[in-house]
Amino acid sequence: MEKCDIGLIGLAVMGQNLVLNMNDHGFKVAVYNRTLSKVDDFIHGNAKGTEIVGTHSLEEFTSVLKRPRRVMLLVKAGDPVDHFIELLLPLLEEGDIIIDGGNSNFNDTIRRTAYVESKGLFYIGTGVSGGEEGARHGPSIMPGGSPEAWPHVKEIFQAIAAKVDGDVPCCDWVGENGAGHYVKMTHNGIEYGDMQLICEAYDLMKNGLGMSNKEMHEVFATWNQGKLDSYLIEITRDILGYTNEDGEYVVDLVLDTAGQKGTGKWTAISSLEMGIPLTLINEAVLSRFLSALKNERVKASSVLSGPAIQFSGEKEAFIQNIHDALYASKIMSYTQGYMLMRSAAAEYGWNLNYGGIALMWRGGCIIRSVFLGKIKEAFDKDRELSNLLLDDYFKAEVDAAQSGWRRVIASAVEAGIPVPAMSSALSFYDGYRRERLPANLLQAQRDYFGAHTYERVDKPRGEFFHTNWTGTGGDVTSSTYTA
Repeated sequence: MEKCDIGLIGLAVMGQNLVLNMNDHGFKVAVYNRTLSKVDDFIHGNAKGTEIVGTHSLEEFTSVLKRPRRVMLLVKAGDPVDHFIELLLPLLEEGDIIIDGGNSNFNDTIRRTAYVESKGLFYIGTGVSGGEEGARHGPSIMPGGSPEAWPHVKEIFQAIAAKVDGDVPCCDWVGENGAGHYVKMTHNGIEYGDMQLICEAYDLMKNGLGMSNKEMHEVFATWNQGKLDSYLIEITRDILGYTNEDGEYVVDLVLDTAGQKGTGKWTAISSLEMGIPLTLINEAVLSRFLSALKNERVKASSVLSGPAIQFSGEKEAFIQNIHDALYASKIMSYTQGYMLMRSAAAEYGWNLNYGGIALMWRGGCIIRSVFLGKIKEAFDKDRELSNLLLDDYFKAEVDAAQSGWRRVIASAVEAGIPVPAMSSALSFYDGYRRERLPANLLQAQRDYFGAHTYERVDKPRGEFFHTNWTGTGGDVTSSTYTA
């Protein structure tokens, strides 16, 4: 039998669809699953009539692969990945490649890359975005790990990835060790932000303007033809127009408690560790936490008061204001995400291609949008661009949108409609554009109660001073650090 080009372990929905995608592109694939019945069900079901090879032991699985063996894991993140690595190592040889295609934490991928390389093998941790549809017909793929492994998987990955801009694959090498999974994590954090912003726009229209699902469906359909053209706007349009057999809008039947798998929280944690003000994504994560307090919110709704929701003014104009608030806030979210990736690249020694990352996200993934093409153009013009807000295009877009953005935030506050993502995005923008913030008072407070010292506006950076504010504090100072 002709040997297989690649093997995949883990035949849940994503695994099966990726295998079928590889098969469609002419690659011979071997599959294995710990529950062996899933192998047989797949081979005699969705994979019937294909060249896909089912195996019933890891020994058989590794024996049918070409050298260097390429073994892709699509199993649950965490201990299962480590478990399979340990099972595979005795069956693999020097130069073989283990690929983790799950949503692993980048810290685990850094550790696993070093461990697998110490055994003479190569390791790839790759983000795969796009859900089951993307996996089947073309996902966004973000590989990182052992650079030596990339030439051996490049053809397969780029063949099965989504294509944009004249057949350009939404897949390229991201960087060493955990870089691929870090970029995927940031993608997911931005996804949290995009979804929360859309929900806030929906809330403003539904509860602020009293719009029907049909009216909102039409608004999102229009928005999807312009600057906000994206997968998430598209599916929101579809959701708002979907009715069941009884003529009920299904979105109204869905309980208002949001779940999560942790990648948004990881993004927020990393931003705190890096000292990057990822305000919008953090608020998106916290909003999911708040939504989960359903029973408490039901009780609170009967005892806590707020203003009566009442918008005044021209409806169509305010809908345009909501559009502008959503668009400007989206710019802030991606700005913050790119700030985070730049900080991580410096921390971990990754040489990230920021324009290339935007291209990888242009198709196949959940946050795919026309907007990402503008980010790629910004980095194509200036590879050293320190912040998206300093690009001429994005600066002009925010200038054009901010009056409507501010109007929406002010109206939402007056009406008692929470817009945590939109408002935190505006606060970030107003803080970032300020030459001087009130942190001088904060640092004086720290020096007063803890002798933490401060720098002075009339002295060079790096010189620290202490004031004996009470006359009894003495001259001993605390050590300091910069987050």
